[in-house]
Parts: sequence; C-alpha cells; structure tokens
Amino acid sequence: MKYITTVDNQEFAIELKPNNQILVNGETYNLDFEQMTDSGVYSILLNNHSIQAMVEERDKMYEVQILGELYQVQVQDERAYRLAQARGTLSDTHGEAVIKSPMPGIILKVLVEEGQAVKKGEKAVILESMKMENELRAPRDGVVHHISIHQGSSVEKGQVLITIGD
Repeated sequence: MKYITTVDNQEFAIELKPNNQILVNGETYNLDFEQMTDSGVYSILLNNHSIQAMVEERDKMYEVQILGELYQVQVQDERAYRLAQARGTLSDTHGEAVIKSPMPGIILKVLVEEGQAVKKGEKAVILESMKMENELRAPRDGVVHHISIHQGSSVEKGQVLITIGD
C-alpha cells in the first residue's frame, strides 16, 4: 500500500514492500521497528542504524521526537490524500494553533514573545525532559497570541505552552 506522509510541510511518498523494506520517494530502505513500551517509545533499525523515537498521536497527526527534535507528521493512504487534495483540505493555515508539551519537563528558554510574528518550523521553546533538550517549533506561520509559561516553569504532558493565531 502507498502512503503520503507530510513531515513539517514536506511530502514523502512511502510504499511498504515485503522483507522489511520500504520505498521513500522511490529510494529503498531496510526497516525494522518495535514498540518498546505502551508509552509510545519505538526502537527503529533503519539501514542498520539504530534510532529511538517517541511517537504520540494528536489531533489526526503524529508528534514524533527523534534525537531531541520534534516533528509534526501526517500520514494518509493515497486515496485519502487524493480526496483531501480535491477538497482543498490538506493543511489548515488559519485559526488558532497551539504548541503543547509532548512530555513532562522544565522550560529552559522561551524564544518568542507575545505579538511576535513566527514562521512555521521556527524554534519557540526549549524544553528539558529526561536530561535532553527538546526544541518545540511553531506549527505554522502566524503571530504569537499567548505564552502561558516562562523560563523555569514545570510543565505536564499535553499542557498548552504557546498559542499562535492569524
């Protein structure tokens, strides 16, 4: 089956093949993975390179954290993708967007201010969790409407940190 996967606004065509192989935009990769716990932690072996990822489903998207980087990922089978494309509903660039904490931790830095214009993917917050620094980025272009945390704040998983609007 073929899937269209959007990672931080970049699209990839992915096709699952037999013998633990996948095609990504026509390039073959060897892939094996296993969920380590019920908490969404996966052990991935990609072309003989070991990677650990934390995956959480949120609002019809996935948040994937690899090596301290957080990615917004949308996965659709080819039919659903074509239907969304025809309807013009592939991406929501209007209304309010939020940056939520993907895990409990401490805010090390807030890199934006209320009223500041931000671009999609721009670093907004640095969160320390499990002795790792995690960069949380703006999910879309917009203006920072509200910041509900400050440097040194303790946050819980799913807590709204920043609100971005038009």
